[in-house]
Amino acid sequence: VQLVESGGGLVQAGGSLRLSCAASGFGFTFFDDYAIAWFRQAPGKEREGISCINNSERSTYYGDSVKGRFTISNDAAKNTVYLQMHSLKPEDTAVYYCAASIRYQSENNWYLASRFDSWGQGIQVTVSS
Repeated sequence: VQLVESGGGLVQAGGSLRLSCAASGFGFTFFDDYAIAWFRQAPGKEREGISCINNSERSTYYGDSVKGRFTISNDAAKNTVYLQMHSLKPEDTAVYYCAASIRYQSENNWYLASRFDSWGQGIQVTVSS
């Protein structure tokens, strides 16, 4: 599966951005067979799982640092997952990656990068104070 992120950029604190993750190259599988997650990595920090959606049933998970501010959703017709980000803070500044897994993700493990097999190239989000 190939993943391409878009929608990043520079925004002031308190602002909003929407990231998109366009998926392709499913072979004999389908978009709904996958879970897609968003991770981020700030300079000098470990990669952090921030949200995940199981495409088939649209179950969603969020990390504590973004809960209530970010919303993940999908559009199966476009093979795309979105991350709507509101009330952005300077500490949200990072490179954001989307990742896909053919395995169902549960609330106990969705945030583990090792569970995801395909990754996008990443996109920069910078929040100025």
